[in-house]
Amino acid sequence: MRVGYSRKERKNRKLDMQARFTKAVRKNMVSARPGIHPCVVVLDGLKPDFNIGKIFRTAEAFSIREIHLINIDYFDPEPAKGSIRWLPFVKHDSFANCYQQLADQGYTCITLEPGQDEILGKTSLPEKAAFVLGHEEFGLSFDRADYPDILSLSIAQWGHVQSLNVSVAASIVLYEYVRQHGRPLADGLPQRGAAVTTRRKMRKSRPSQLVQER
Repeated sequence: MRVGYSRKERKNRKLDMQARFTKAVRKNMVSARPGIHPCVVVLDGLKPDFNIGKIFRTAEAFSIREIHLINIDYFDPEPAKGSIRWLPFVKHDSFANCYQQLADQGYTCITLEPGQDEILGKTSLPEKAAFVLGHEEFGLSFDRADYPDILSLSIAQWGHVQSLNVSVAASIVLYEYVRQHGRPLADGLPQRGAAVTTRRKMRKSRPSQLVQER
């Protein structure tokens, strides 16, 4: 049974990913606009091949303002399903630079960590929240003690393993944010991309389905 990829295959996958990312960035530069909710997400050194795209997809669905990337040169846009086109993102070479920029704009940084006294869902979130998500294996790139004003929350869990996939954690915290601060659905942005395409396909298929049912 084969396990993993050869060195050549890994190189080709990386080149393919970089090419897709370059194409996605071009579309982003033309079409991206800040979302209707002022919160942001900070991705601190995540792996490029899976979770980042999924977080973009969730963040765009909830129409957050933007995403900040720390030490992430590129990532696979495929899991985002077109969301990268619409959501602005900013790249930083260190958390310190990102933190200072967000602090100057009045943001409160919030990390998600197990074992905290404050539990998501039982805590009021600031409207200008910056949710900081760390690397899938190594966590945050900075020492929390250097940033005493950063808030830390836990997501309530009842299982043996107190660990959630980072894209799942992002979905949970953004849902809780819009539950507290969400604008009316009527204020949402025009729907584009996969959702619209799917609806059009469904409309076209309905007549034939009705005929078959009869």
